[in-house]
Amino acid sequence: MSRFISEPKTAAIVGCSFSGGQPKLGVDKGPIHLVEAGLIDQLAGLGWKVKFDGHNQFEDIKVLDDPPIGILKNPRLVSRVNESVAQVVEAHVRNKELPITLGGDHSLAIGTISGTLSVHPNACVIWIDAHADINTAESTDSGNIHGMPVSFLLGLGSKIPEFSWVKPLLKAERLVYIGLRDVDVGEKRILRENNIKAFSMHDVDKYGIGRVVEMALDHVNPKRDLPIHLSFDVDALDPSVAPSTGTPVRGGLTFREGHYICEAVCETGLLVALDLVEVNPSLADDASVEQTVAVGCSLVRSALGETLL
Repeated sequence: MSRFISEPKTAAIVGCSFSGGQPKLGVDKGPIHLVEAGLIDQLAGLGWKVKFDGHNQFEDIKVLDDPPIGILKNPRLVSRVNESVAQVVEAHVRNKELPITLGGDHSLAIGTISGTLSVHPNACVIWIDAHADINTAESTDSGNIHGMPVSFLLGLGSKIPEFSWVKPLLKAERLVYIGLRDVDVGEKRILRENNIKAFSMHDVDKYGIGRVVEMALDHVNPKRDLPIHLSFDVDALDPSVAPSTGTPVRGGLTFREGHYICEAVCETGLLVALDLVEVNPSLADDASVEQTVAVGCSLVRSALGETLL
């Protein structure tokens, strides 16, 4: 039973074949692989009505001249695509449908979470990732915006006019991370200074995933009454589980730990939006790509109610 999704429950697949937030080609092919693996029928089999408007709803957005701003790469393109994503996600959330954004790189969360927060400004964000993605224009070493979306959502760092449409609606106390294990020095400082709750792989090892998810929910959603936006980067999983992704880091979540997070969020009945990003089918052999895509579909199914029994 979902508190914020109306009956008959409808999932809207937002295909976003976008790679502009990072330099590796191929992550734009993630959505089509997930759809071709049968995701739509799988969700229908769980009792969801599924809306699907194509695996790349934003392909017409082009920017002719996009020089770096400071060292930020493709800033205008990233901004423009995310602004459109925000409008699409907002419309689905407002309509009490569940948007499932298939990426694409994690810069897309600027748009998806903005869309959710424009309808539910009190929503909490559970960010599943090996990386904190909270660099600012000042702290980033690479200039790749997929390592920066959280700072835009929180309103941290210097203001960049091209992103003036992004309202800093996310509150630090409404954000929690699970799975971190590759965090830049500047990001560690940002997390500390803003008192942001983060559960690293050390915490998962120490407490177990069940306790970690419970503590994460206790922090961002203590009364279990706020909408939840779940943003899941497949690189949170160990590369042995999801090898076909752009920035794999050893020592990640197991297959079951990743699924447990999705199952536990589903059990709350509070999920209002889901991102599944950074599946990159060009970075591994066919068997590894197939494995990663299958895991991606499986995570989405778990978040939408598939159980083991």
